[in-house]
Amino acid sequence: MGTNGSTMLEPLRQGLPPLDPASVSNAASCALPARYEAVREARRFTRRTLEGWDTGDRFDDVCLVVSELVTNALRHALPADAPRDQDLNGPVRLHLMRWTERLVCAVRDPSHDSPVARETDDCSAESGRGLFLVESFSDSWGWHPLAGALDGKVVWALFRLKP
Repeated sequence: MGTNGSTMLEPLRQGLPPLDPASVSNAASCALPARYEAVREARRFTRRTLEGWDTGDRFDDVCLVVSELVTNALRHALPADAPRDQDLNGPVRLHLMRWTERLVCAVRDPSHDSPVARETDDCSAESGRGLFLVESFSDSWGWHPLAGALDGKVVWALFRLKP
């Protein structure tokens, strides 16, 4: 997973049995360009990774949440003047980590701003429901700022897996 793996997992330990970064069964990561096509790339990466890990019971939920987290990073966490048509090397990064009974999806972006869940009563609205969907389809989610060599924040979602 790379630098600061244990730092990135620290908030996941709150209220749950300890997660030892060294005990990760599987981990995969990919850099995503600053283009909206990156959402499709993230879904493909997630699909290939989860098929290899045999995590079929949460497959659809995980892909939906990954789509929402990556979309939010691209839409809200990149500077407005970031070129969207160039294949930049990873302003957004997707991490997937699996333990025996847990899967974590984490999206790293360069922003320090907290994600904001919008309250919306309009079910037909085309945007504004991303974090509501993340909360609805994952078992828990959160975010935290990064420190040290990595700049920005990580937004994560946790899924419990059947043993």
